[in-house]
Amino acid sequence: MSNPQIDAPAAITPTDAALAIDRLDNGVVLLRLNLPDRRNAMTDELTEAWQAAIAELQADRDLRAVVVTGEGKAFCAGGELAWLEQSGTMTPDQLRTRMLTFYRAWLSIRTLDVPSIAALNGAAVGAGLAMALACDLRYATPEAGLSMPFTSLGIHPGMASTFLLPEVVGLAVAREMFLTGRVLRGAQALAVGLVNQVFPAESLRAEVLAIASTIATRAPIATRLTRQALADGGHRSFDAALKWEAVAQPLTMATEDLFEGIAAARQRRSPVFIGR
Repeated sequence: MSNPQIDAPAAITPTDAALAIDRLDNGVVLLRLNLPDRRNAMTDELTEAWQAAIAELQADRDLRAVVVTGEGKAFCAGGELAWLEQSGTMTPDQLRTRMLTFYRAWLSIRTLDVPSIAALNGAAVGAGLAMALACDLRYATPEAGLSMPFTSLGIHPGMASTFLLPEVVGLAVAREMFLTGRVLRGAQALAVGLVNQVFPAESLRAEVLAIASTIATRAPIATRLTRQALADGGHRSFDAALKWEAVAQPLTMATEDLFEGIAAARQRRSPVFIGR
């Protein structure tokens, strides 16, 4: 595929940080889960860093797209088994509070108003896959194993996965993944729509950053409104879609970016959108 040039990171988090944050000059931010020796499991340290990073990105008006990936051989192994083992000392009400806090922290990427992309460089398991499902787009390597093995551990699915997985792949595939723990790898995940494309491991990150860079060149207001239109499975009805578009499209028609887009099309050049 033909990809735009990717800018070098403008700022890089210290290499020993649980979550590394790379800011590219084009408005793309790369979040790297950086606990490779623990298969990027959702430790307390990583959860806290993730929550702080998303909160910071929510206030970033120059943000255009977010990419999340894992360092090492795994994308994210989900919650720590040791963390789950501690549940035996807590009441159901205490566990409910604890789990809701955990869910909301990791699913907060869904609250961003710019597109988010998961680059699945390796295994995405349970809550790790749920976090990837909370992103707008997913790309994987051929070897990446994607699974929801909750019942094999004696636990009900969590992290809104009983909503997120059927939203992406439909009920039939979701039932099979939840009830059997089936692991889907690159080509299989692509076939059921769990991922958008599959790329070789050595080029996955570059390919996904190129896709994010393409998104970053699109009109920001139109992109945000389009993302919102498709949130939570899209509109509930044909009439609801018409009503939304009858408001959202006129909003974009009143922007400077519309005139830039038209001018660029007529002049056969790439548009330069400013977000107003």
